[in-house]
Amino acid sequence: MKVLFASGEAAPFFKTGGLGDVAYALPKEMVKQGIDVRVVLPNYSQMPEKFKKQLTEISHFRFQLGPKNVYCGIQTLTLEGVIYYFIDNLSYFDRASLYGEWDDGERFGYFSTAIIEMLEVIDWIPDIIHSNDWHTAMVPVLLVDRYHWKERLSHIRKVLTIHNLRFQGVFEPRILSDVFGTGYNTYTEDGLKYYDRVNFLKGAINFSDRITTVSPTYADEITTPEFGEQLDSVLRYNSWKLSGIINGIDYDLNNPSDDPMIPYHFDEKDLKGKALNKAELQAQAGLPVRDDVPLIGIVSRLTDQKGFHLIEEILDGLLQQELQIVLLGTGDPHFEQSFNYFASKYPDKMSSLITFDIKLAQLIYAGSDLFLMPSAFEPCGLSQMMSMRYGTLPIVHETGGLKDTVEPFNVYTGTGTGFSFNGFSAHNLWHTIELALDVYNNNPLAWERLVEQAMSRDFSWEKPAKSYIDLYTTLIKE
Repeated sequence: MKVLFASGEAAPFFKTGGLGDVAYALPKEMVKQGIDVRVVLPNYSQMPEKFKKQLTEISHFRFQLGPKNVYCGIQTLTLEGVIYYFIDNLSYFDRASLYGEWDDGERFGYFSTAIIEMLEVIDWIPDIIHSNDWHTAMVPVLLVDRYHWKERLSHIRKVLTIHNLRFQGVFEPRILSDVFGTGYNTYTEDGLKYYDRVNFLKGAINFSDRITTVSPTYADEITTPEFGEQLDSVLRYNSWKLSGIINGIDYDLNNPSDDPMIPYHFDEKDLKGKALNKAELQAQAGLPVRDDVPLIGIVSRLTDQKGFHLIEEILDGLLQQELQIVLLGTGDPHFEQSFNYFASKYPDKMSSLITFDIKLAQLIYAGSDLFLMPSAFEPCGLSQMMSMRYGTLPIVHETGGLKDTVEPFNVYTGTGTGFSFNGFSAHNLWHTIELALDVYNNNPLAWERLVEQAMSRDFSWEKPAKSYIDLYTTLIKE
């Protein structure tokens, strides 16, 4: 089985969010399970120098992009058993940012077209092309509309994964002629038409053979008006090919027993190292080093989507309790200023670190007692799984992947891996935090059991990768 995994980003080359983690870890695991998976990415100028030195050029050629005749270089390297192809064109990918440029429609239209054009050049035709989010969403559309006559490409099956439905790639209709050089036969309600514009992601939903998203609950949620981002009717129409496969986390990178990012190692049988990490985190965050207060960690983009308006609403009252909070992240300037204010008002109880620091993030996962993640919606979420891996119990809103991965504490049976609330409100968040604090302070045996249960859960990529392979196998046999 040959699979081409197409993405706008992948760690460790380029990463802005969870897609970068998935595009690195999932192909790596599928290769371990015997699948010939190769990854294709833009060759952004942001690639770290150590990887640039490893690149080898396979070929370069030109192709027609609307009225333009454009250059396309194909560079490659192999990392951890995975072959990577990089589409090289400085005029599109030598920019200040990966996304958010004025010509993103053309840039990723070029990328989607180049992915297909490269296949015959490298003489490797996959059985499956697995597109991810809107950046590669035109690949299935183009395979059906522009390249259907090419016999070598006609058998390729098309899989789309939606990592976050909010981002869709919406552009003016002229992009069809100006960039793709096609007519308007795909500009229909069951194609790309989205009101009076073109929607890349809608096109992929309609033209792919299978659609997955990153948790079973999110797969259900996006077919409703509340979470469907105005594509819920399209997803309901295509629900027969929609499923949810929960993401994993990379166990090579997230392992408390040997993580090089944390100063003290531990496992579920010996938690002494976790207590030492807590003291180290308190010291680095400028908080009093105390082992008798619960420490709540937060690592996130500071946005409404992540529920920070709920946290802000209860924070003044919360910080009057016997606890500490360490917050790490950047985002909405309002939240940045607000959390800095609370940290200055309660300097012994809150540390607000408005920055991006991977090493400090790992220490927060490893050294905190609780991890706060009350997202309004969360397609999958990785932080809650990482926190449980490190014995830090998550407090989450029951939505998307948070609902699928965090088992709420049952006060009667002692089962659970964290704490969760249903009904997105500050009131419900407050009471859930109160419950968590009560267990921490007054029921140490129950707390120890929860930590052990959280750390013993399997969030590796082994099972999700097998689910994708099963999906591919079913498609090829159809």
